[in-house]
Amino acid sequence: MAHFAKLGVGDIVTEVQVVKNEVITDNNGNEQEQLGIDFLNKIHNTRDIWVQTSYNGNFRKNYAGIGFKYDSTRDAFIPPKPFYSWTLNEETCQWEAPVAYPEDGQNYSWNEETQQWDLNE
Repeated sequence: MAHFAKLGVGDIVTEVQVVKNEVITDNNGNEQEQLGIDFLNKIHNTRDIWVQTSYNGNFRKNYAGIGFKYDSTRDAFIPPKPFYSWTLNEETCQWEAPVAYPEDGQNYSWNEETQQWDLNE
């Protein structure tokens, strides 16, 4: 199955739809993103902007979710920034805390006020 993200204002994902692989496969057996875009606009009778997304992250860095931004320069879907202090990892297009998550097997939550991980009890 192929997945397509509908982009709204500011290239923010407003929905994700699934399309059968047969729909996006051309006569030569090659997958073509434009075939999926055309199919979705035809069944919805629209001219929306759709971008294919990869469920397993094989392309466009991350699987698109509602609220994600499509960055055409990076050709990537970027999740919403969870906290002001976090920075974007340019390689993964994921947000990272200024302090690494503890790797002691316990469960933590980010505390933006103290800029540290708090143990969940």
